[in-house]
Amino acid sequence: MTELPPRTLALPRNEPVGQLPPQAWMRAPETRAVIAALTADGAEVRFAGGCVRDSVLGRPINDIDIATLDPPTTVMALLERAGIRVIPTGLAHGTVTAVIGHAHYEITTLRRDVENFGRHARVEFTDDWAADAARRDLTINALFARPDGMIFDPFDGLADLGAKRVRFVGNARQRIEEDVLRLLRFFRFNAHYGKPPADLDALLACRALAPRLGELSGERIYGELAKLLLAPDPAAALLLMRGEQVLEHLLPEADQFGRLRLLVFLETRALARPHIAPDALRRLAAVLTTTRAGAQALAGRLKLSAAEARRLIALAAPDQRPSADMDDAAARRLLHHIGAAPFRDLALIAWAERKALQARTDAGETGRWLHLLDLADAWRPLTLPVRGQDALALGLPRGPAIGHALAEVERWWEAGDYQAGRDDCLRRLAALCAKEPS
Repeated sequence: MTELPPRTLALPRNEPVGQLPPQAWMRAPETRAVIAALTADGAEVRFAGGCVRDSVLGRPINDIDIATLDPPTTVMALLERAGIRVIPTGLAHGTVTAVIGHAHYEITTLRRDVENFGRHARVEFTDDWAADAARRDLTINALFARPDGMIFDPFDGLADLGAKRVRFVGNARQRIEEDVLRLLRFFRFNAHYGKPPADLDALLACRALAPRLGELSGERIYGELAKLLLAPDPAAALLLMRGEQVLEHLLPEADQFGRLRLLVFLETRALARPHIAPDALRRLAAVLTTTRAGAQALAGRLKLSAAEARRLIALAAPDQRPSADMDDAAARRLLHHIGAAPFRDLALIAWAERKALQARTDAGETGRWLHLLDLADAWRPLTLPVRGQDALALGLPRGPAIGHALAEVERWWEAGDYQAGRDDCLRRLAALCAKEPS
């Protein structure tokens, strides 16, 4: 049996344990300018969290967080003195954002928790780096690095990174009780940075506290789910959540794990196309079994935007979707009605479902799915060559009859695979107008 790591909060270390190799993001002029401003009066600053973690792993850096000993008022004064735009994004919690062009840097004063009220803890500023690290969620997120690249690792986050082990700092249950969102963050980070088996203490705490997920807003839940769904194998993460009785509090509609896994395969390994990339909402739709009303209710629970809700409903409960035995004319009709992007999404989900159901897909069927994607890539929206003004010119009075006539012409135009031009459509419209009572 594998020996479990100790669960006590070890005495943190405050000496460097190694050094990052040169990093482009650290050498960037914008980063150098921010660091120069923050250290102008001698304060110590360190890069914190994700930018250090991902630099160790050689992954792309998306966000740069900086920790400082100075209080936020001093930080703002230092940045403004250097001519750097500063936004007071969270002064009560010691956070400001420095902006240089398109580069953003979140700068936070070292803190320690005094009282916890869920996510909204009462904090006080401190000069203790270890105390700041101790309030973070996961060991791999409690890493710091000085501007010269020297790494500080108070809670063995580097060892956990190397072992692909995701653990809470200290007591897992206490960390989650401080902020229930950390429960979802555990599964999200485990999906991106961990490997089986998942940390037992964390799983026990997540199972025990899963009923409290209802305290979170839909926006915060979807924010974590969307990031989890972009992991290399989100189906495994969701299955782990279901096994720990977590998923039932978030996505009881999720049960198409095989379809999701095959969709991820198509997106990331099977196809190399400019219009196909990992997509969280497409993956969410693929894992669901639901009706149109159910998808609408889920979109409401997750507080999706109007555009996201429409897209989820269209993908999770479509009226019609592409199939491998669909002929080109039928595919073009569907493309005309829903557009190329939804057609492509539905084709990928349907193809993934077929692959999940079949042990092996023959080359002919694979070729047909690829052809449908080619049709979507080449598709350009079509417009009926005649309009209401044409019907008026042909003597049809204003009113519902014009809409009925144009709809009939469009059905005829579609039946002919959109080959009829304006002259042919006008003749068809004229024939229909002649039949209408004046």
